[in-house]
Amino acid sequence: MKYFLLLLLPVFLVANLTYVSNHTKEISVLESFDIDPSFIYDPIMNDMKAKNSTKYKNKHFFKAMDNAYIFIPAIKNILAQHNIPAEFLYLAMAESNFSTKAYSKKRASGLWQFMPATGKIYGLRIDEYVDERRDFIKSTEAAAKYLTHLHKRFGKWYLAAIAYNCGGGCLNKAIKRAGSDELSVLLDPKKKYIPRESRFYIRKIVALAFIGHDEQFLLKSEYGHLLNRASAYSVSTVKLSRGDSLKRVSKLVNIPLKELIKLNRHLKYDFVPPYKDGYEIHIPYIKLSEFKQKYKKEPMKNIYKVHKVKSGDNLSKIGKKYGVSYKVIMDFNGLKNSMISLKQKLIIPISNNKNNKKISSKFYHIVKKGDTLDSISKAHRVSVRNIKLQNHLTSNLIRIGDRLKIYE
Repeated sequence: MKYFLLLLLPVFLVANLTYVSNHTKEISVLESFDIDPSFIYDPIMNDMKAKNSTKYKNKHFFKAMDNAYIFIPAIKNILAQHNIPAEFLYLAMAESNFSTKAYSKKRASGLWQFMPATGKIYGLRIDEYVDERRDFIKSTEAAAKYLTHLHKRFGKWYLAAIAYNCGGGCLNKAIKRAGSDELSVLLDPKKKYIPRESRFYIRKIVALAFIGHDEQFLLKSEYGHLLNRASAYSVSTVKLSRGDSLKRVSKLVNIPLKELIKLNRHLKYDFVPPYKDGYEIHIPYIKLSEFKQKYKKEPMKNIYKVHKVKSGDNLSKIGKKYGVSYKVIMDFNGLKNSMISLKQKLIIPISNNKNNKKISSKFYHIVKKGDTLDSISKAHRVSVRNIKLQNHLTSNLIRIGDRLKIYE
């Protein structure tokens, strides 16, 4: 028995050291959020941690981290540059599960789930061609600025996190009603100073951070491997000339098109916007040198199909033929109005393959005369609500020539 206990002693010591180590890390996580260490015993948060550990261990945690390995280094670097605790990485995880494609019923989008108005306030462009809420670099920069603003306003990081969820005005009213900004007071389930969603939101972020710092969890999983892979991956930002094709860049520097698209989810088309000064995209850092050597501005007539205007043509008719919005045709050709002339040559931003006369309309619908959201929804068997969400429509108003996304 004595020898048996001696054999077990190292196991007990390791287990105890692991517990102390994890406990210390959890206290450190709480301190990074300016939360009192006693919160470590919060029953709801611990229950959330236990449930999430099981759920994430089996599927979600690793899937989220696997999808995010190309984003994590950039997120961490930007947070550090703005002196924001690294644990706010888990706010992005709580918001979107690290999906740049995430889109909510309330019209929030991207890694950090920005609403359109808030995104624009913090410099994110949202138009016909791009939705920079889905740009993992620009949206993280915007989130960092927003969180910094909230921290200056409320003075504590956990308050900044709560305000990120329910809004500064809501939190300010809650603090006045409670007569305190202490977390234990604001989380009172009976007084309900802050919304139920926000009471669970701050706990979820802390619980996810605890899981991410759980030594035993990491040792028994692939998570360490994923983080090592993340640390070895970095991204560079390069500028393309107006309207350039992602497919051309993919072939030019041998980047799989799927990977290039994943790095640039903010682009609504497979080309960059026809802005006067061009537009920046993200590529793997290891391809930067090759890009600098090989990339040169190419005339758009060499990249895309050229349509010669014939009798009876108008922009709406041409757009319908090729599955391209009339507005896009106008922008690519620098047209100030819809007037076109016979034999005029128009750039149509689709492949210039001679056999490719019309692109697939599986995922898009070009609005024609007589179309309504109701008729389009019935034709494609998709709800009106879904079409409005996909296309950021605030009303049922649509115009002839509009290009509507039908599926995500």
